[in-house]
Amino acid sequence: MRQQRWFPIAALAVGLFAINVVARLVTRFAFDDNDAAETRTTIVMFSVIGLVLAVYAFMASHNRRPADWLVPDWALGVGAAMLLTLLVGPFISGDQPFAGGSDNFFAQLALYLAFAGGGTLVGYWISVAMAHDYRSRSLQAYTQQRQAKPRRIVRR
Repeated sequence: MRQQRWFPIAALAVGLFAINVVARLVTRFAFDDNDAAETRTTIVMFSVIGLVLAVYAFMASHNRRPADWLVPDWALGVGAAMLLTLLVGPFISGDQPFAGGSDNFFAQLALYLAFAGGGTLVGYWISVAMAHDYRSRSLQAYTQQRQAKPRRIVRR
């Protein structure tokens, strides 16, 4: 099952949605009617999502080009998790998706995309800075291969 093409996408979406579910349940049961605590929990949730995506980008960039993991896996996984978070998540906390108005809905959308994109960029940049990304490793292998061949002697 892990070799299926959809598995990494679904695992990423479910993992990110699970982070949201935990944050909503903590807010609902521990900090009911406390706006400051709800705001802090939301910021912590988005930070954890960014951290998870930074680790994902760091690990995915080791052996695959960004076009191979960023477009299909990341975009579909984050998109599915974002839709679940925005449309199903409010029911977990006893609310409705558009109860706070459209400005609240689009603010959550923007925050989700900002933290997801920021976390992914940080993870990829760290991978590039440490020379662990696909391109750096390819260039390093090419350099080692070129240096391993003896130089041809030209006779005149």
